[in-house]
This record gives sequence, C-alpha cells and structure tokens, in this order.
Amino acid sequence: MIGFLLRALVVALGLYVASRIIPGVSFTSTESLLWAAVLLGVLNAIIRPILIVLTIPITVLTFGLFLLVINGLMIELVAHVLDGFAVSGLGAAILASLVVSVVSWLVSWSVGPGGVEIMVVRR
Repeated sequence: MIGFLLRALVVALGLYVASRIIPGVSFTSTESLLWAAVLLGVLNAIIRPILIVLTIPITVLTFGLFLLVINGLMIELVAHVLDGFAVSGLGAAILASLVVSVVSWLVSWSVGPGGVEIMVVRR
C-alpha cells in the first residue's frame, strides 16, 4: 500500500509539472491533482494491461510508439471521469504522459536502485 501511495505521489508530481508546461492540461485544486494521480494508478493497473494485449499488432508495427497513445488515452479517461482535471485533447494527453514518464524516471534515478526504505518504529 505504501508503494502505491509513493508511486501516486510521483505521478501527481508529474501531472503537476505537465499542467505547468502544457497549455491543455489543468487542475482546479490540489485535491483534484491527487485524485487524478490515484485514479490514473488504478486505471493503469486494471485497464492499461488489457489495452496493451489487445493492441500488440499495432504496437509492434509502430515499434512501441503506440504505447504513448495508450498512455494518453488513460490520461484522457481520467480527465473525463474526474471533475477538476481537464485535458484539451489527445495530443495534450500524450504530451502529459511523456512528462509524467520523464518525471517518474528522474525520481527513480535520483532515488537509486535500492529504492527508498521506510521504517516504522513502534514504541
């Protein structure tokens, strides 16, 4: 559970950066930003794998670039479901997915291969 929440925070950071540099991506509040990150994590865990399997032929033909479209569609879906999060179109959603990926990679790189250890001490 802690791992999911940490990943959601990283995705929230990526979505925040995307909203600052991509004109078609916006949030009305910090709460909607956090809910968008959580919902995106849930959709990526449930729906994205199914879409990847169903689109294997086109993904192979495009040398994997179609995965960017799938990631953009996930962000579009979150924007349609969640009030307070708006994306102006598939192009903006694909760019946002690229930004989220880069931010996630930078955070993973800065943390290192061992990850972050969280120790809970009970007294």
